[in-house]
Amino acid sequence: MSYFKNILCYFIFLTLIFSSCGKFETLNTNPNEPTSVTADVVLPGAIRQSVNASVDASYLVGNIAAQINGKTLRLEVDSYVWNAFPTYWAAWYESLSNVKTLENIAIANDNEVLEGVAITLRAWIFQNLTNAYGNIPYSEATAGADLNFTPAYDAQSFIYTDLLSELERAEGLLTSDNGDILGDILLDGEAVQWQKFANSLRLRLLMSAGDKIDNVAGQFAEIFNSGNYISSNADNVALTYTGSAPNEFPVVPLKIGDFDAVAFSKTARDILTSFDDPRLMRYARPDNDDYSTYSAALFTGDVNGTGVCDSLTGSRIGSQYYNYPDFVSADDLGLPMAQGIIMTYAEVELTLAEAAANGWIDSDIETHYKAGIAASMEYHQVDLTPFDWTDFEDFYNNSGVAYDEVTDIWQQKWIALFFHGLEPYFEVRRWYALSGNSFDGIPFLDAACGNGNNDMLPLRFLYPGEEQSLNAENYQAAVNAIGGSNSQNAAMWIVE
Repeated sequence: MSYFKNILCYFIFLTLIFSSCGKFETLNTNPNEPTSVTADVVLPGAIRQSVNASVDASYLVGNIAAQINGKTLRLEVDSYVWNAFPTYWAAWYESLSNVKTLENIAIANDNEVLEGVAITLRAWIFQNLTNAYGNIPYSEATAGADLNFTPAYDAQSFIYTDLLSELERAEGLLTSDNGDILGDILLDGEAVQWQKFANSLRLRLLMSAGDKIDNVAGQFAEIFNSGNYISSNADNVALTYTGSAPNEFPVVPLKIGDFDAVAFSKTARDILTSFDDPRLMRYARPDNDDYSTYSAALFTGDVNGTGVCDSLTGSRIGSQYYNYPDFVSADDLGLPMAQGIIMTYAEVELTLAEAAANGWIDSDIETHYKAGIAASMEYHQVDLTPFDWTDFEDFYNNSGVAYDEVTDIWQQKWIALFFHGLEPYFEVRRWYALSGNSFDGIPFLDAACGNGNNDMLPLRFLYPGEEQSLNAENYQAAVNAIGGSNSQNAAMWIVE
Protein backbone atom coordinates (compact mmCIF):
# COMPACT_ATOMS: atom_id res chain seq x y z
CA MET A 1 0.00 0.00 0.00
CA SER A 2 2.89 2.33 0.83
CA TYR A 3 4.31 1.59 -2.67
CA PHE A 4 1.17 2.97 -4.38
CA LYS A 5 1.18 5.96 -2.05
CA ASN A 6 4.75 6.69 -3.11
CA ILE A 7 3.81 6.43 -6.79
CA LEU A 8 0.85 8.73 -6.25
CA CYS A 9 3.03 11.28 -4.45
CA TYR A 10 5.59 11.10 -7.28
CA PHE A 11 2.99 11.92 -9.94
CA ILE A 12 1.57 14.74 -7.83
CA PHE A 13 5.13 16.11 -7.48
CA LEU A 14 5.74 15.96 -11.26
CA THR A 15 2.39 17.62 -11.93
CA LEU A 16 3.30 20.49 -9.64
CA ILE A 17 6.78 20.84 -11.20
CA PHE A 18 5.52 20.98 -14.79
CA SER A 19 2.69 23.27 -13.82
CA SER A 20 5.17 25.59 -12.12
CA CYS A 21 7.52 25.50 -15.13
CA GLY A 22 4.67 26.41 -17.43
CA LYS A 23 3.74 29.32 -15.19
CA PHE A 24 7.41 30.36 -15.00
CA GLU A 25 7.74 30.37 -18.79
CA THR A 26 4.51 32.36 -19.06
CA LEU A 27 5.71 34.88 -16.51
CA ASN A 28 9.09 35.21 -18.25
CA THR A 29 7.78 35.64 -21.77
CA ASN A 30 8.12 39.22 -22.94
CA PRO A 31 4.93 40.03 -24.86
CA ASN A 32 6.73 42.93 -26.56
CA GLU A 33 9.59 40.81 -27.93
CA PRO A 34 8.79 38.91 -31.14
CA THR A 35 9.81 35.24 -31.34
CA SER A 36 10.43 35.55 -35.09
CA VAL A 37 11.44 38.34 -37.43
CA THR A 38 10.39 39.28 -40.94
CA ALA A 39 12.53 40.20 -43.91
CA ASP A 40 11.61 43.88 -43.78
CA VAL A 41 13.19 44.00 -40.30
CA VAL A 42 16.32 42.00 -41.11
CA LEU A 43 17.24 43.45 -44.51
CA PRO A 44 17.73 47.12 -43.46
CA GLY A 45 20.01 46.12 -40.60
CA ALA A 46 22.10 43.82 -42.81
CA ILE A 47 22.51 46.55 -45.41
CA ARG A 48 23.24 49.33 -42.94
CA GLN A 49 25.81 47.42 -40.90
CA SER A 50 27.75 46.10 -43.88
CA VAL A 51 27.74 49.43 -45.75
CA ASN A 52 28.68 51.41 -42.64
CA ALA A 53 31.65 49.10 -42.14
CA SER A 54 32.64 49.67 -45.76
CA VAL A 55 32.44 53.47 -45.42
CA ASP A 56 34.52 53.36 -42.25
CA ALA A 57 37.04 51.07 -43.94
CA SER A 58 37.29 53.46 -46.88
CA TYR A 59 37.76 56.47 -44.63
CA LEU A 60 40.48 54.91 -42.45
CA VAL A 61 42.13 52.39 -44.80
CA GLY A 62 40.97 52.22 -48.43
CA ASN A 63 41.44 55.86 -49.45
CA ILE A 64 44.62 56.15 -47.39
CA ALA A 65 46.38 52.97 -48.52
CA ALA A 66 45.63 54.11 -52.09
CA GLN A 67 47.08 57.58 -51.30
CA ILE A 68 43.94 59.50 -52.22
CA ASN A 69 43.74 60.67 -48.63
CA GLY A 70 46.36 60.70 -45.91
CA LYS A 71 46.48 60.55 -42.13
CA THR A 72 47.75 63.40 -39.98
CA LEU A 73 47.57 61.30 -36.79
CA ARG A 74 48.01 57.57 -36.11
CA LEU A 75 50.01 56.89 -39.25
CA GLU A 76 50.12 53.09 -39.34
CA VAL A 77 48.14 52.75 -42.59
CA ASP A 78 50.18 55.42 -44.38
CA SER A 79 53.40 53.94 -43.12
CA TYR A 80 52.58 50.37 -44.20
CA VAL A 81 52.73 49.04 -40.64
CA TRP A 82 49.44 47.21 -40.61
CA ASN A 83 47.40 45.09 -38.23
CA ALA A 84 44.33 42.92 -38.50
CA PHE A 85 41.79 45.76 -38.68
CA PRO A 86 39.54 43.47 -36.60
CA THR A 87 36.63 45.92 -36.60
CA TYR A 88 35.87 45.10 -40.23
CA TRP A 89 36.31 41.34 -39.81
CA ALA A 90 33.81 41.41 -36.92
CA ALA A 91 31.31 43.77 -38.57
CA TRP A 92 31.19 41.92 -41.88
CA TYR A 93 30.90 38.48 -40.31
CA GLU A 94 28.14 39.77 -38.04
CA SER A 95 26.41 41.17 -41.13
CA LEU A 96 26.68 37.74 -42.74
CA SER A 97 24.73 36.25 -39.84
CA ASN A 98 21.90 38.68 -40.59
CA VAL A 99 22.13 37.87 -44.30
CA LYS A 100 21.88 34.15 -43.46
CA THR A 101 18.73 34.86 -41.45
CA LEU A 102 17.37 36.81 -44.42
CA GLU A 103 18.13 33.93 -46.77
CA ASN A 104 16.42 31.44 -44.44
CA ILE A 105 13.31 33.65 -44.32
CA ALA A 106 13.31 33.87 -48.12
CA ILE A 107 13.61 30.11 -48.57
CA ALA A 108 10.94 29.37 -45.94
CA ASN A 109 8.53 31.69 -47.74
CA ASP A 110 9.47 30.57 -51.26
CA ASN A 111 10.55 34.16 -51.96
CA GLU A 112 13.04 33.59 -54.75
CA VAL A 113 13.57 37.30 -55.41
CA LEU A 114 14.53 37.94 -51.81
CA GLU A 115 16.81 34.91 -51.87
CA GLY A 116 18.59 36.48 -54.85
CA VAL A 117 19.04 39.68 -52.83
CA ALA A 118 20.52 37.75 -49.91
CA ILE A 119 22.97 35.91 -52.17
CA THR A 120 24.09 39.15 -53.85
CA LEU A 121 24.59 41.00 -50.59
CA ARG A 122 26.44 38.02 -49.14
CA ALA A 123 28.73 37.83 -52.18
CA TRP A 124 29.67 41.50 -51.83
CA ILE A 125 30.50 41.09 -48.14
CA PHE A 126 32.58 37.98 -48.79
CA GLN A 127 34.35 39.77 -51.64
CA ASN A 128 35.48 42.42 -49.15
CA LEU A 129 36.63 39.83 -46.63
CA THR A 130 38.54 37.56 -48.98
CA ASN A 131 40.16 40.46 -50.83
CA ALA A 132 41.32 41.89 -47.51
CA TYR A 133 42.50 38.73 -45.74
CA GLY A 134 42.90 35.98 -48.38
CA ASN A 135 41.73 32.52 -47.32
CA ILE A 136 38.84 32.99 -44.88
CA PRO A 137 35.96 31.06 -43.28
CA TYR A 138 33.44 30.83 -46.10
CA SER A 139 31.52 27.56 -46.51
CA GLU A 140 31.16 27.16 -42.73
CA ALA A 141 31.15 30.87 -41.88
CA THR A 142 27.52 31.07 -40.79
CA ALA A 143 27.23 27.58 -39.30
CA GLY A 144 26.91 28.77 -35.71
CA ALA A 145 23.29 27.63 -35.65
CA ASP A 146 24.65 24.12 -36.28
CA LEU A 147 27.01 24.56 -33.31
CA ASN A 148 30.07 24.90 -35.52
CA PHE A 149 32.01 27.67 -33.79
CA THR A 150 35.38 26.85 -35.35
CA PRO A 151 34.79 27.19 -39.10
CA ALA A 152 37.39 25.99 -41.56
CA TYR A 153 39.07 28.47 -43.91
CA ASP A 154 38.40 28.03 -47.63
CA ALA A 155 40.97 28.72 -50.33
CA GLN A 156 40.51 32.05 -52.06
CA SER A 157 40.48 30.34 -55.46
CA PHE A 158 37.47 28.29 -54.37
CA ILE A 159 35.76 31.34 -52.86
CA TYR A 160 36.11 33.31 -56.10
CA THR A 161 34.80 30.46 -58.21
CA ASP A 162 31.86 29.93 -55.88
CA LEU A 163 31.04 33.65 -55.63
CA LEU A 164 30.87 33.90 -59.41
CA SER A 165 28.59 30.86 -59.54
CA GLU A 166 26.40 32.18 -56.71
CA LEU A 167 26.02 35.58 -58.35
CA GLU A 168 24.93 33.91 -61.58
CA ARG A 169 22.39 31.94 -59.55
CA ALA A 170 21.25 35.13 -57.85
CA GLU A 171 20.60 36.80 -61.17
CA GLY A 172 18.32 33.92 -62.15
CA LEU A 173 16.41 34.10 -58.86
CA LEU A 174 15.99 37.85 -59.24
CA THR A 175 14.12 37.33 -62.53
CA SER A 176 11.54 35.16 -60.76
CA ASP A 177 7.89 36.12 -60.29
CA ASN A 178 7.99 34.56 -56.82
CA GLY A 179 8.31 37.08 -54.04
CA ASP A 180 9.22 40.68 -53.41
CA ILE A 181 11.81 42.78 -51.56
CA LEU A 182 10.55 44.57 -48.47
CA GLY A 183 12.71 46.80 -46.29
CA ASP A 184 15.21 47.50 -49.05
CA ILE A 185 16.98 50.75 -48.10
CA LEU A 186 19.64 50.23 -50.79
CA LEU A 187 17.87 49.71 -54.13
CA ASP A 188 14.26 50.48 -53.23
CA GLY A 189 13.02 46.94 -53.72
CA GLU A 190 13.79 46.91 -57.45
CA ALA A 191 14.74 43.38 -58.51
CA VAL A 192 16.14 44.65 -61.82
CA GLN A 193 18.59 46.88 -59.96
CA TRP A 194 19.73 43.93 -57.86
CA GLN A 195 20.28 41.96 -61.08
CA LYS A 196 22.51 44.73 -62.38
CA PHE A 197 24.36 44.80 -59.07
CA ALA A 198 24.92 41.03 -59.17
CA ASN A 199 26.26 41.11 -62.73
CA SER A 200 28.44 44.18 -62.11
CA LEU A 201 29.92 42.47 -59.08
CA ARG A 202 30.76 39.52 -61.32
CA LEU A 203 32.60 41.92 -63.65
CA ARG A 204 34.55 43.28 -60.67
CA LEU A 205 35.51 39.79 -59.48
CA LEU A 206 36.60 38.72 -62.95
CA MET A 207 38.78 41.81 -63.34
CA SER A 208 40.26 41.30 -59.87
CA ALA A 209 41.32 37.72 -60.54
CA GLY A 210 42.10 38.10 -64.25
CA ASP A 211 43.65 35.12 -65.98
CA LYS A 212 43.53 33.08 -62.78
CA ILE A 213 39.87 32.46 -63.65
CA ASP A 214 39.22 29.87 -66.37
CA ASN A 215 37.86 31.47 -69.53
CA VAL A 216 37.83 34.89 -67.90
CA ALA A 217 37.39 36.64 -71.26
CA GLY A 218 34.43 34.45 -72.22
CA GLN A 219 32.71 34.94 -68.87
CA PHE A 220 33.29 38.69 -68.94
CA ALA A 221 32.05 38.99 -72.54
CA GLU A 222 28.89 37.02 -71.76
CA ILE A 223 27.91 39.50 -69.04
CA PHE A 224 28.90 42.48 -71.17
CA ASN A 225 26.90 41.26 -74.15
CA SER A 226 23.83 40.79 -71.95
CA GLY A 227 23.82 44.53 -71.22
CA ASN A 228 22.35 43.74 -67.80
CA TYR A 229 24.77 45.60 -65.55
CA ILE A 230 25.11 49.07 -64.08
CA SER A 231 24.81 51.36 -67.10
CA SER A 232 24.02 54.80 -65.68
CA ASN A 233 24.34 56.71 -62.43
CA ALA A 234 20.69 55.87 -61.82
CA ASP A 235 21.86 52.27 -61.32
CA ASN A 236 24.53 53.09 -58.72
CA VAL A 237 24.57 50.83 -55.68
CA ALA A 238 24.91 53.32 -52.85
CA LEU A 239 23.15 53.77 -49.53
CA THR A 240 21.48 57.15 -49.10
CA TYR A 241 21.64 58.33 -45.52
CA THR A 242 18.79 60.25 -43.92
CA GLY A 243 20.93 62.54 -41.76
CA SER A 244 19.79 61.24 -38.38
CA ALA A 245 20.85 58.23 -36.32
CA PRO A 246 21.07 55.39 -37.09
CA ASN A 247 20.94 56.42 -40.76
CA GLU A 248 23.64 59.08 -40.98
CA PHE A 249 26.93 59.02 -42.84
CA PRO A 250 29.30 57.19 -40.48
CA VAL A 251 31.91 59.94 -40.11
CA VAL A 252 29.40 62.70 -39.34
CA PRO A 253 29.22 61.95 -35.58
CA LEU A 254 33.02 62.28 -35.21
CA LYS A 255 34.57 65.06 -33.18
CA ILE A 256 36.27 67.72 -35.31
CA GLY A 257 39.72 66.61 -34.16
CA ASP A 258 39.06 63.00 -35.16
CA PHE A 259 37.72 64.02 -38.56
CA ASP A 260 40.75 66.24 -39.14
CA ALA A 261 43.01 63.22 -38.63
CA VAL A 262 42.23 62.44 -42.31
CA ALA A 263 43.20 64.95 -44.99
CA PHE A 264 43.42 65.11 -48.77
CA SER A 265 46.70 63.67 -50.01
CA LYS A 266 49.43 65.55 -51.84
CA THR A 267 49.49 62.78 -54.46
CA ALA A 268 45.82 63.25 -55.32
CA ARG A 269 45.99 67.03 -55.09
CA ASP A 270 48.95 67.22 -57.49
CA ILE A 271 47.32 64.92 -60.05
CA LEU A 272 43.92 66.63 -59.98
CA THR A 273 45.61 70.03 -60.12
CA SER A 274 47.67 68.99 -63.13
CA PHE A 275 44.43 68.33 -65.03
CA ASP A 276 42.46 71.27 -63.55
CA ASP A 277 40.03 68.52 -62.59
CA PRO A 278 36.83 69.94 -61.03
CA ARG A 279 36.49 66.88 -58.78
CA LEU A 280 39.17 68.55 -56.67
CA MET A 281 36.51 70.85 -55.16
CA ARG A 282 34.31 67.87 -54.34
CA TYR A 283 36.96 65.60 -52.87
CA ALA A 284 38.66 68.37 -50.87
CA ARG A 285 37.56 71.54 -49.12
CA PRO A 286 39.58 74.67 -50.01
CA ASP A 287 41.68 75.72 -47.02
CA ASN A 288 40.26 79.24 -47.36
CA ASP A 289 36.72 77.91 -48.03
CA ASP A 290 36.63 79.95 -51.25
CA TYR A 291 34.72 78.14 -54.01
CA SER A 292 34.35 81.15 -56.30
CA THR A 293 37.20 80.40 -58.72
CA TYR A 294 39.86 77.75 -58.96
CA SER A 295 42.60 80.37 -58.79
CA ALA A 296 41.14 81.76 -55.55
CA ALA A 297 40.78 78.38 -53.86
CA LEU A 298 43.74 77.17 -51.82
CA PHE A 299 44.37 73.42 -51.66
CA THR A 300 47.17 71.66 -49.82
CA GLY A 301 48.03 67.96 -49.60
CA ASP A 302 49.18 65.62 -46.89
CA VAL A 303 52.25 63.50 -47.74
CA ASN A 304 51.45 59.85 -47.08
CA GLY A 305 53.92 58.27 -44.69
CA THR A 306 55.63 59.02 -41.43
CA GLY A 307 55.95 62.76 -41.83
CA VAL A 308 59.71 62.72 -42.40
CA CYS A 309 59.25 64.13 -45.90
CA ASP A 310 56.80 66.93 -45.18
CA SER A 311 54.49 68.32 -42.53
CA LEU A 312 51.36 66.34 -41.73
CA THR A 313 48.80 68.78 -43.08
CA GLY A 314 46.43 68.89 -45.99
CA SER A 315 43.06 70.18 -47.06
CA ARG A 316 40.09 68.73 -45.26
CA ILE A 317 38.05 66.30 -47.33
CA GLY A 318 34.93 67.63 -49.07
CA SER A 319 31.98 69.46 -47.59
CA GLN A 320 29.57 66.58 -48.19
CA TYR A 321 31.52 64.29 -45.84
CA TYR A 322 31.32 66.43 -42.70
CA ASN A 323 29.50 69.60 -41.68
CA TYR A 324 31.87 72.05 -40.00
CA PRO A 325 30.40 74.87 -37.91
CA ASP A 326 30.85 78.28 -39.54
CA PHE A 327 32.21 76.84 -42.79
CA VAL A 328 30.64 76.31 -46.21
CA SER A 329 28.49 73.18 -45.95
CA ALA A 330 27.23 70.72 -48.52
CA ASP A 331 23.85 72.44 -48.36
CA ASP A 332 25.48 75.78 -49.21
CA LEU A 333 26.85 74.17 -52.38
CA GLY A 334 23.56 72.48 -53.23
CA LEU A 335 25.01 69.04 -52.54
CA PRO A 336 23.52 66.11 -50.63
CA MET A 337 25.54 64.46 -47.87
CA ALA A 338 27.74 61.63 -49.09
CA GLN A 339 26.36 58.15 -49.73
CA GLY A 340 27.70 54.79 -48.67
CA ILE A 341 29.06 53.62 -52.02
CA ILE A 342 29.23 49.96 -52.97
CA MET A 343 29.56 50.29 -56.75
CA THR A 344 29.08 53.02 -59.33
CA TYR A 345 28.59 53.39 -63.05
CA ALA A 346 31.99 55.12 -63.25
CA GLU A 347 33.74 52.05 -61.84
CA VAL A 348 31.91 49.72 -64.22
CA GLU A 349 32.72 51.80 -67.32
CA LEU A 350 36.41 51.99 -66.41
CA THR A 351 36.40 48.23 -65.78
CA LEU A 352 34.91 47.76 -69.24
CA ALA A 353 37.60 50.02 -70.68
CA GLU A 354 40.32 47.82 -69.22
CA ALA A 355 38.51 44.68 -70.38
CA ALA A 356 38.46 46.11 -73.91
CA ALA A 357 42.17 46.90 -73.63
CA ASN A 358 42.76 43.28 -72.52
CA GLY A 359 40.85 42.02 -75.55
CA TRP A 360 38.15 40.42 -73.39
CA ILE A 361 35.34 42.31 -75.09
CA ASP A 362 34.91 43.65 -78.61
CA SER A 363 34.29 47.28 -77.74
CA ASP A 364 35.99 50.64 -78.04
CA ILE A 365 38.40 51.35 -75.18
CA GLU A 366 38.15 55.12 -75.28
CA THR A 367 34.35 55.14 -75.36
CA HIS A 368 34.20 53.33 -72.02
CA TYR A 369 37.12 55.29 -70.60
CA LYS A 370 35.53 58.61 -71.45
CA ALA A 371 32.13 57.49 -70.16
CA GLY A 372 33.74 56.49 -66.86
CA ILE A 373 35.24 59.93 -66.31
CA ALA A 374 32.00 61.65 -67.27
CA ALA A 375 30.02 59.38 -64.93
CA SER A 376 32.34 60.17 -62.03
CA MET A 377 31.99 63.90 -62.60
CA GLU A 378 28.22 63.64 -62.96
CA TYR A 379 27.94 61.61 -59.76
CA HIS A 380 29.93 64.18 -57.79
CA GLN A 381 27.93 67.05 -59.35
CA VAL A 382 31.07 68.96 -60.28
CA ASP A 383 31.01 72.64 -61.12
CA LEU A 384 33.08 73.25 -64.25
CA THR A 385 32.78 77.05 -64.06
CA PRO A 386 35.46 77.77 -61.42
CA PHE A 387 37.90 75.75 -63.53
CA ASP A 388 37.10 77.64 -66.75
CA TRP A 389 35.86 74.58 -68.63
CA THR A 390 32.90 75.21 -70.91
CA ASP A 391 31.65 71.61 -70.74
CA PHE A 392 32.88 68.05 -70.27
CA GLU A 393 34.10 67.77 -73.88
CA ASP A 394 36.27 70.83 -73.34
CA PHE A 395 37.73 69.25 -70.20
CA TYR A 396 38.33 65.88 -71.83
CA ASN A 397 39.98 67.22 -74.96
CA ASN A 398 42.12 69.93 -73.39
CA SER A 399 43.03 68.89 -69.84
CA GLY A 400 45.43 66.07 -70.67
CA VAL A 401 43.19 63.19 -69.55
CA ALA A 402 42.38 61.96 -73.08
CA TYR A 403 43.08 58.23 -73.48
CA ASP A 404 46.52 57.08 -74.61
CA GLU A 405 47.45 53.88 -72.73
CA VAL A 406 46.17 51.37 -70.19
CA THR A 407 47.70 53.17 -67.22
CA ASP A 408 45.44 56.12 -68.06
CA ILE A 409 42.50 53.83 -67.26
CA TRP A 410 44.15 52.89 -63.96
CA GLN A 411 44.69 56.52 -63.04
CA GLN A 412 41.14 57.59 -63.83
CA LYS A 413 39.73 54.59 -61.99
CA TRP A 414 41.91 55.47 -58.99
CA ILE A 415 40.43 58.98 -59.01
CA ALA A 416 36.86 57.72 -59.50
CA LEU A 417 37.05 55.17 -56.64
CA PHE A 418 37.12 57.84 -53.95
CA PHE A 419 35.20 56.50 -50.93
CA HIS A 420 34.34 53.21 -52.65
CA GLY A 421 35.03 51.06 -49.58
CA LEU A 422 38.33 49.18 -49.82
CA GLU A 423 38.26 49.12 -53.63
CA PRO A 424 40.87 51.92 -54.04
CA TYR A 425 43.38 49.80 -52.12
CA PHE A 426 42.33 46.55 -53.81
CA GLU A 427 42.83 48.09 -57.24
CA VAL A 428 46.17 49.71 -56.41
CA ARG A 429 47.31 46.32 -55.10
CA ARG A 430 46.17 44.65 -58.34
CA TRP A 431 48.12 47.13 -60.47
CA TYR A 432 51.09 46.74 -58.13
CA ALA A 433 51.00 42.96 -58.69
CA LEU A 434 50.60 43.36 -62.46
CA SER A 435 53.69 45.58 -62.33
CA GLY A 436 55.79 42.81 -60.77
CA ASN A 437 55.09 43.83 -57.17
CA SER A 438 56.50 47.26 -57.83
CA PHE A 439 55.24 50.82 -57.97
CA ASP A 440 57.42 51.34 -61.06
CA GLY A 441 54.57 50.21 -63.30
CA ILE A 442 52.10 52.67 -61.77
CA PRO A 443 53.23 56.05 -63.11
CA PHE A 444 51.01 58.12 -60.82
CA LEU A 445 52.03 56.46 -57.52
CA ASP A 446 55.14 55.83 -55.46
CA ALA A 447 55.60 54.00 -52.17
CA ALA A 448 54.51 56.09 -49.21
CA CYS A 449 57.24 58.30 -47.81
CA GLY A 450 59.29 56.92 -44.92
CA ASN A 451 57.24 53.73 -44.81
CA GLY A 452 58.14 50.86 -42.53
CA ASN A 453 57.80 48.07 -45.10
CA ASN A 454 60.85 48.53 -47.36
CA ASP A 455 58.77 50.38 -49.96
CA MET A 456 56.55 47.32 -50.43
CA LEU A 457 52.79 47.75 -50.54
CA PRO A 458 51.16 45.44 -47.95
CA LEU A 459 49.28 42.69 -49.73
CA ARG A 460 46.75 41.79 -47.06
CA PHE A 461 45.32 42.45 -43.61
CA LEU A 462 46.49 40.21 -40.78
CA TYR A 463 44.12 37.61 -39.37
CA PRO A 464 42.60 38.88 -36.09
CA GLY A 465 44.17 37.67 -32.86
CA GLU A 466 40.89 36.16 -31.71
CA GLU A 467 41.09 33.65 -34.53
CA GLN A 468 44.39 32.38 -33.13
CA SER A 469 42.88 31.84 -29.70
CA LEU A 470 39.34 30.74 -30.57
CA ASN A 471 39.84 28.90 -33.87
CA ALA A 472 43.47 27.85 -33.48
CA GLU A 473 43.61 24.75 -35.66
CA ASN A 474 41.93 26.31 -38.67
CA TYR A 475 43.81 29.57 -38.16
CA GLN A 476 47.12 27.72 -38.26
CA ALA A 477 46.12 25.85 -41.42
CA ALA A 478 45.30 29.19 -43.06
CA VAL A 479 48.63 30.68 -41.99
CA ASN A 480 50.49 27.62 -43.28
CA ALA A 481 48.78 28.08 -46.64
CA ILE A 482 50.40 31.53 -47.04
CA GLY A 483 53.91 30.45 -46.13
CA GLY A 484 53.69 29.94 -42.36
CA SER A 485 53.46 33.56 -41.21
CA ASN A 486 50.46 35.82 -40.65
CA SER A 487 52.27 38.52 -42.60
CA GLN A 488 50.97 41.60 -44.39
CA ASN A 489 53.40 40.75 -47.21
CA ALA A 490 52.13 37.20 -47.77
CA ALA A 491 50.64 36.96 -51.25
CA MET A 492 47.08 35.77 -51.54
CA TRP A 493 45.92 33.84 -54.62
CA ILE A 494 44.67 36.83 -56.63
CA VAL A 495 48.03 38.62 -56.44
CA GLU A 496 50.42 35.65 -56.58
